[in-house]
Amino acid sequence: MLGYDAARWHAVLNDFPAALLVVAVVLDFAAATTKRESLMWAAIWTLWAGVIGGWVAVVAGKLASGSIEHGEAIHEIMEKHENMALMTLAVFTIVLVWRLARRFQMPTQELALTRALSIVGILGLVWTGVLGGRLVFDHAAGIPSKTLQAEIENREEGHHHEAGEEHEQGAPADTAKATHTHPPGTPPHSH
Repeated sequence: MLGYDAARWHAVLNDFPAALLVVAVVLDFAAATTKRESLMWAAIWTLWAGVIGGWVAVVAGKLASGSIEHGEAIHEIMEKHENMALMTLAVFTIVLVWRLARRFQMPTQELALTRALSIVGILGLVWTGVLGGRLVFDHAAGIPSKTLQAEIENREEGHHHEAGEEHEQGAPADTAKATHTHPPGTPPHSH
């Protein structure tokens, strides 16, 4: 469960907390603008859920980093991704603890500072996601070498589109230069 699957668990667990943290910041700013206590409570509970979920995603990411095949390029980006995730979660954890410690009775300057930290946290989330995207989409991190090699060979064999089918780029098959064919013995399929 914690071997190769750790990368898959990380992929499952990382989006939800990021979304919750963004929503928590939006709710906090909405509460400040409207002066509605219900929005303030929604913001704090969403922040709680985002911080807890974020730390779970970080743990899953740490387990994944030690279990996937990788070379130097992936390793360098993975370290940046991990460090950025830790700093981002630290920022949101500080905001949460600060708000709880002050029991929501914060002067305007402190509220402004925690909101500024939350914006820094959002920027950290974005950069963490960019780095994670580079790992997966530019370097195929988490894809075992054997699977990656099979995919490369499959792509080289090509794929043929039937007359009238759309090609990936949206051009009809008869106008697209579809060089794809199915390997011998592959059953026909529909798209």
